[in-house]
Parts: sequence; C-alpha cells; structure tokens
Amino acid sequence: MTQSLPEIQLYTIDEFIEWYPENSINHYELHKGIIFEMPSPSGKHEAVIGFLTVFFATLLSQIGSQYRMPNRAFIKTPENDSLYNPDILIQDYSNVKNEPLWGNRPILCQAESMPLVIEVVSTNWQDDYYHKFADYEKAGIPEYWILDFEAFGGRKFIGNPKQPTIFVCELIEGEYQMTPYRGNSPIKSLLFPNLNLTAQQIFDSALS
Repeated sequence: MTQSLPEIQLYTIDEFIEWYPENSINHYELHKGIIFEMPSPSGKHEAVIGFLTVFFATLLSQIGSQYRMPNRAFIKTPENDSLYNPDILIQDYSNVKNEPLWGNRPILCQAESMPLVIEVVSTNWQDDYYHKFADYEKAGIPEYWILDFEAFGGRKFIGNPKQPTIFVCELIEGEYQMTPYRGNSPIKSLLFPNLNLTAQQIFDSALS
C-alpha cells in the first residue's frame, strides 16, 4: 500500500516541492496535504512503463511537436492540496503558456495541458481506481487509462476470478465512462483515434 511518512503533518504545494529530496530513488506524492511514499515498482511494472514510453514517444514523433511526455511532472488537483506524478503523461505543449506554475516548477494545473494520463496499477490499487479517478475526473482530464496488468484491482472492477484489464476512461459531460479492454481487442483512444495497440501487447511487454 501507499505509505505516509511517520510524522504526519499537512503540507502545502510549495512546502512539498521544497521538501522533495533531490535525486531520490523513491517517488513521493502529495495526497490532500499529506506526503506519501509510492510503493517500490516491480520489474514487470517498469517493463510496462518502458514499453509504453517507447511506444508513445515513437507515435508522438510521427504526429508533430505539439505533444510531449514529461518524466517527472506533477498534476495539481483543483480542489485540494494534492500533487500526483502519473506513470505516463501526454502533455499538450501548446497550452504551456497558460500554465501558472510550469515556468518555475514541473506542475500542470489545466486539463487542456493533459489530454491523456495513464496509471499502471500497483499494490496501492485503490489510489488509481478511486482517488485519482475522482480527482482526474474533477480536473476535467479528457482521457485516463487504468492499466491493471497484474489484476490488483477489486473484483467489482476486473471480475471474479480477477482478470488483467485496461480501462480507458473517457470524460463525457463531466463524468468518466469506463471501457474495459482485454486480449487482442484494439484499444480505442480519444486522443489517438488511429491507435494501433491492444491490451495483450501491453500485458506481454511485462514478460519480454
């Protein structure tokens, strides 16, 4: 599970950024003012992120320079002191001029800057299915993928018995509509309508 620091106190966004250890091998997020250390990723988890990084970097190089993939950018939630560092973030760089914090700190606040966010589910699965789902929805992020390749999520989401699943959450009239993908069915993306990718390709990347 996500672990909060032993001495619990509330931090502002600025205090968290100032506190963040430079060159730390650990990753931290701010959840409603409380600093949490993220679980150490497995090799499979990193393999999936690596596969997606290469896949989307190649795709972005083919469609122009409007989009970027920042490595350690944070998403600021609109209603509380939270900063999330997603596994994959596609940034619309044409909106960077409207980002109030980006010039000095790697923090994005506007949904227009974040057309696609992907979280690879780990042992702290409740964060991705509940907390970040709700906060990304409130932030107006158009497309959010929950990539649960190890079937950590609750049975009401991924079935009983549990099955590896990818959910593409598309924002429609202010609410996410979740579409599950398994096997070789092509994933349909709002940002990339010609996407040539299946859930199985992503699942297989954890083993290759």
